[in-house]
Amino acid sequence: MTATTGTPATGAPDEEPEFADLCEQARDLAENGYFARAAQVYEQVLDGGSRAHRARAAMGLAVARHGEGKVRAAREAAHAAIETGHPEFAPRAACHLALSYEEEGLGEDAERAWRWALDSGNRRYAAAAHHGLARIAEDRGDAEAARDHWEGALDGGADTAPEAARDYAERLLARGEPGRAEEAVHRGLAFGEDPGLRLLLGAVHVERAIAEFGAVVEAADPGGGEAAPVPAGAAATAVELLARLLLLRGDPDGAGRVWERGLAHRDPEVAGDVHGRLRRGFLEPDPDAAEAGAVSWWDPYLEAAAAEGSTSMLAGEVFAALGEVHARAALPLAEGETRVAALRTALEEAVRIPSPYVWGRALHDDFRERLRLASGSREDVLPEGWPEQGERRPD
Repeated sequence: MTATTGTPATGAPDEEPEFADLCEQARDLAENGYFARAAQVYEQVLDGGSRAHRARAAMGLAVARHGEGKVRAAREAAHAAIETGHPEFAPRAACHLALSYEEEGLGEDAERAWRWALDSGNRRYAAAAHHGLARIAEDRGDAEAARDHWEGALDGGADTAPEAARDYAERLLARGEPGRAEEAVHRGLAFGEDPGLRLLLGAVHVERAIAEFGAVVEAADPGGGEAAPVPAGAAATAVELLARLLLLRGDPDGAGRVWERGLAHRDPEVAGDVHGRLRRGFLEPDPDAAEAGAVSWWDPYLEAAAAEGSTSMLAGEVFAALGEVHARAALPLAEGETRVAALRTALEEAVRIPSPYVWGRALHDDFRERLRLASGSREDVLPEGWPEQGERRPD
C-alpha cells in the first residue's frame, strides 16, 4: 500500500475555498515530484489556521516530507493528521505512519499505527490495517494471532485483497501448507486475474507434486520395511521427477539425496533405470573406441553436478581452466618463442592450472595412468604429487 495526499472523501468543498485551492496545488506538486514546494504550500494551509482542511494538509505534508526523505518531520505531520480525528485523513495518515515505521523495522510503533487506522471505523482502510497487523504478527512468529487479520485483509476489495493474498500464500507455502495457500490464492483471484497469484498457484501444484512423487519413492524403497509393488519404471520415474522438482524449488541437497537413494535402490533394475535418467543428455563415448567400456575420469563429477543442479558451475570451471591453459600454452607460440627453457616453463604453468579445482587431481591421475599404459610400465612413470612436485622419472 502506498499512501498519497489524495482528495477529501468527506467535507464541504465550498468551505474555505482559498485553502482548498492551496491543497489542490500542493497535491499536484507532490504528484509531480516537487515535494519541497508541496510541503511549503501545505504548511501555508496549516499556518493559516484552516479548520476544514487541516487534516488534509497535515496528511499531505506527511507524504511530501517523506518524499523529501525527512522521515521525522513526515511522522510529526502524520501524527498531527491523526490527532484531528478526521474520518478520512486520520486513518490514511495512520497507514502512512505505519508503513514508515515498518520500513525501519519498528514493529511495535507500526502495530500501534495500524491499530489506529483499524479503530477509526473507516472500512476503506480496514483491509490495509489488517494486512499490516498480520505481517507484524507473522514476523514475530505468532501465526495464530495473524490468522484473523489475514481474514480481514482478504475480505478487502480489489485494491487490497490480491496483494494480501500473495503475501499470505507465500508465507503458507514457506510453512509447508499448500492447501491453505491455494485457498488464499483463489480468494485473491476472485477479484480478477493476477500474474503473481497464478505463479503462486503453480508453486502450490509443484509442492503437491513433490508430495505425490515422494510418496511413490517411499513406497518403492521404504528403508527397512517391505516395498510396495511399484513397477521399476514407475519407481525410477518418480525418483527423477521428485529430484528435478526439488531442484526447481531450490533444494539441491534434497535433490542430491533423492538421486543417491535411487542409485542405491535394492532392485538393480530400478537403480539402473535411475542411473540412465540421471545421465540423460550426457555425451556417450564412441562405441568403436578402444576404451569405450571404461568410465571417464570426469563422470563422477558430471553425475554429481547433474544430481545437485550445479552443471552450469562445473562447465564454467572447466571453460575457465581451458581458457587459461590455452592462453599459457599459446602465448609462446604466438610470440615465436624458441627457447627450450621458456617453452618448458609455459607448459609447466599450463599443466598446473587445473590443480586447484576439485576435479584437477582426477585429471592428473588420468594422465598418469595413460602415460603408464603407453610406456608399458607396471609402475608409475610420474612421481607422487606431479605436477606440483617432482620431475618425471627418467626412462
